[in-house]
Amino acid sequence: MVSRSHGTAGCSVPVTALLPFVLITFGVAWGVIGLYVLLPEPMAALFGPPSGQHPLFFLAVYAPAIAALVIVGSVSGVSGLRRFLSRLLLWRSSWGWYAFLLLGVPLLFYASAAIRGLPLTPPAPFASLSALLAALFFMAIKGPVEEIGWRGLALPLLQRRLAPIWAALVIGVVWGCWHLPVFLLSGTPHSEWSFAAFFLGVIAISVIVTPLFNRSRGSILLPALFHFQLINPIWPDAQPYATVLFIA
Repeated sequence: MVSRSHGTAGCSVPVTALLPFVLITFGVAWGVIGLYVLLPEPMAALFGPPSGQHPLFFLAVYAPAIAALVIVGSVSGVSGLRRFLSRLLLWRSSWGWYAFLLLGVPLLFYASAAIRGLPLTPPAPFASLSALLAALFFMAIKGPVEEIGWRGLALPLLQRRLAPIWAALVIGVVWGCWHLPVFLLSGTPHSEWSFAAFFLGVIAISVIVTPLFNRSRGSILLPALFHFQLINPIWPDAQPYATVLFIA
């Protein structure tokens, strides 16, 4: 279990903060995506058509981080936010975890593509180095930012009451449900995926990342790196086999 010497202990966030965290996280993301789902034409006319690069899509993705920063800031002020965000710089962990992050995750995607009989190349070819770097940059500032909320705040709070495996499962279920509206929105990558497979994969990933978080003494950086590797555009498209291997 994550000790009180790291995680959220330094900024004195109570366990009861989980409720406002969930409400803000779902309120921001579901509010933005829900408006596009329910009122597609007015929203498209006002803000432009939805896409994975739309500013409002980024706002929805950043909802867990926004919720965490609001809660930590309201409880502990600027000094608490500083201590909280300093965990973005925690990088120490075992070599085994680094091998998994840097080698194991890519190998899993390549193995999944091989099982599926697909080319071992990126799903979308890049016309130039600048295009590749731009794709990597946008992925790095999108999904991994979620970890400021899910692993930065929610996981250590839950682990004050639950064993790590149960905390991981709870977050996995909540995290998976949080993504649901984007599956109903055309113009995003998720609209082409199976929600059931994605939901199970998210739970598996939550279970995998929890010991990484605990072993790195509350690092937000390493779960963010794991998240980035999961959406890295240079790995081959291997769904749903990649999900099956992550679950295994």
